[in-house]
Amino acid sequence: MNRKGTGLVHIYFGDGKGKTTTGMGLCVRAAGYGYRVLIYQFMKNNKTSERNILEKIENVSIVNGLDQEKFSFQMTEQEKKERLAFYNSQFEKVTKKAVEEDFDVLFLDETIYTISAGLLDEKLVLDFLKKKPDKLEVILTGNTPSEAMIAAADYVSQIKKIKHPFDEGQASRMGIEK
Repeated sequence: MNRKGTGLVHIYFGDGKGKTTTGMGLCVRAAGYGYRVLIYQFMKNNKTSERNILEKIENVSIVNGLDQEKFSFQMTEQEKKERLAFYNSQFEKVTKKAVEEDFDVLFLDETIYTISAGLLDEKLVLDFLKKKPDKLEVILTGNTPSEAMIAAADYVSQIKKIKHPFDEGQASRMGIEK
């Protein structure tokens, strides 16, 4: 999109560990500079470890999602319909808050995954990115962005898994993967 120095759009995607970690690191950096940061995590409950420290930073705000979450492949068709309505509503709520309360950075964790799972309307996201405030930096993460999402971004970085303990049966660990 090339907005020349105004708030830019980042996408961190792929099958490797580190997408959320990258986005959270950018949020910490921005908060350290004095920027106001707003975070929402799609497809994750309200108990991720990073929240424990980020919630203590004065200029970081986190919007709660659902207390119970599961992967899209574990959902019934009815649950998928309910999630689509919920996530579309959450997206509108969070982006409205970001705009109305004049945040500098908006991190929408797992947006790309939620779109590709059919649980968030991609058009809603693309429309927001087109009309977002010029100064608002937006960070999106997930696994497989569409060409339209890639075209809407200024930064696109792929995180590729070479090796991961999950492949050997290791469960995700608190403080490291969740």
